[in-house]
Amino acid sequence: MAWRADLKLDYTCESNRSVARYLHSGPLRILQSLYPEGDGICHNVLVHPPGGLVGGDTLDIQVSVAPGAHGLVSTPGATRFYKSGGHAAVQQVQAHVAADARLEWLPLEAIAYNGCEATNRAVFHLAPGAELMAWDVTALGMPSSDLAFEQGHFKQHLEIPGAWLERATLQGHDTRWLNSPIGLAGHKCMATLIFAAGSDLAADRTEPALAVARAVLEAHDLKLQSGASLAHPQVLVLRVVAPLVEPAMDLLRQVWAEWRHSLWALPGTPPRIWNV
Repeated sequence: MAWRADLKLDYTCESNRSVARYLHSGPLRILQSLYPEGDGICHNVLVHPPGGLVGGDTLDIQVSVAPGAHGLVSTPGATRFYKSGGHAAVQQVQAHVAADARLEWLPLEAIAYNGCEATNRAVFHLAPGAELMAWDVTALGMPSSDLAFEQGHFKQHLEIPGAWLERATLQGHDTRWLNSPIGLAGHKCMATLIFAAGSDLAADRTEPALAVARAVLEAHDLKLQSGASLAHPQVLVLRVVAPLVEPAMDLLRQVWAEWRHSLWALPGTPPRIWNV
């Protein structure tokens, strides 16, 4: 039996406090709002109690951030796309960030299990003056458990309308691309971190941000499999491929903390769930 879950999460700024309110149907929840950085930034944990998706399941997440609000969303664990019976499993996120608002979308990795038929889609609409920090991490199979991704497909879609569009279809049987040096070269994890704005970014912000990102890359074990660039006047991008999730996530967290400091003059305060 297929399960559908819907969540509508809204951030507003009330008396200089970012406040989260949500409505849900099906197995999808937001845990208690936390304020480890003070009232201005609301941290939330998105929970899907079943722990994974099978063929026919759909998770539909709608997020809005009103002017002056700042929301940070993470997850307690990976999103798992299990073997399908022939129907696709879908996770789709639509976010709308208003002027003078900020959103940090920082879920843990999506895992494509062998035989899955899956789509993972995220679209972020940014008004002029809005800003976003988001990442997307995909793991193919469970290499530490010797469970390879050999069959099925995983479709990935990451979009900022008018500024950024990234699509990929990963097929388990396509060993030429998965193992090619111009493909994934045998790596089992691919990850992207973006900083984006609803208006063009000034050079006096992007140049220092790229410099600190490249300094982190140069000191990291994944420096030869990663890179940072200004992909569009509104979008900074960090990309990395890795044999496992853990080193890729370590790199993303380091650059995320540096970009927070460089671009927002904020400390790299990690969500509490990362330390559980």
